[in-house]
Amino acid sequence: MQKRTGGPIEWLIPLAFVGVMSWLIWHMPAFMLDWIPYTSDSLRGQVEAIYKKADITPNLGGIFGGHIDVIDMTALILSPILAVIGARNVKAAGIEYEGASSIDRAALFIGRVTMMMIAVMTIVMLYEVFMRYIVEKPTEWANEMTLWFASFVFLTSGFYAMQQRSHIRIFLLYDAVPRWLQKVFDTISTLLIVMFAFFLVYGSFKQVFVNKLYKWELYGSAFNPPIPATLQPMVLIVITLVAIQAVLNLIADWNKEPVIHTDEPDEEEIEMLRKAVGQD
Repeated sequence: MQKRTGGPIEWLIPLAFVGVMSWLIWHMPAFMLDWIPYTSDSLRGQVEAIYKKADITPNLGGIFGGHIDVIDMTALILSPILAVIGARNVKAAGIEYEGASSIDRAALFIGRVTMMMIAVMTIVMLYEVFMRYIVEKPTEWANEMTLWFASFVFLTSGFYAMQQRSHIRIFLLYDAVPRWLQKVFDTISTLLIVMFAFFLVYGSFKQVFVNKLYKWELYGSAFNPPIPATLQPMVLIVITLVAIQAVLNLIADWNKEPVIHTDEPDEEEIEMLRKAVGQD
């Protein structure tokens, strides 16, 4: 029987998660100003000026006299709750690899979140086309917003691709060797991924989290979103998740029978695709 996805909740929860995280990222300076001490008054004043200009709800007033308002705190509380609910309710489609660990379920949920970001990005582009060519009043924010979302899509889809074993692999030599040597190749490739992730995080941690995030570096356009301040930390977060997922993949696939890859179409996969689109 064809596996069915989790229904509307599997898509509404990721969409809500995208909205909550978008709010948190846009209002992140409020949390930094209230919870992270700035040793430089000039830097604190610079970040505070940026936040006051970008604050969506300036009239709500901060909790306990600070910058964080009730919507910011609600979004902060909701983000892990939505993530847990989403990961627990996500169901792998017939053509997806489900996995058994919690991080596998997290990767599936991130895959759904990525799909929702693509949908939001498409709506933004359609809105810009309408405003630019029909109303003749183009926006200042649509181009940068699309670029911002596309960058997050690119990063998060890498984590999902690693969990699905759908990253690019060359099997010419791999298929020609016995299973024990394939395990050696798998181990070496996983070690290289882990080493790359470690040295990338170790070498750029200060540059990313201090010079970009802590100083809340902006893009420099008319809309001026904090693309450098948010995307560079996301690179380190995602590469860490990819390394962890690579290790889990190695463990999960260790005792599997070897798979011989050919140029012939995979009939089983074709059949699952037909069922997924309703062509029995």
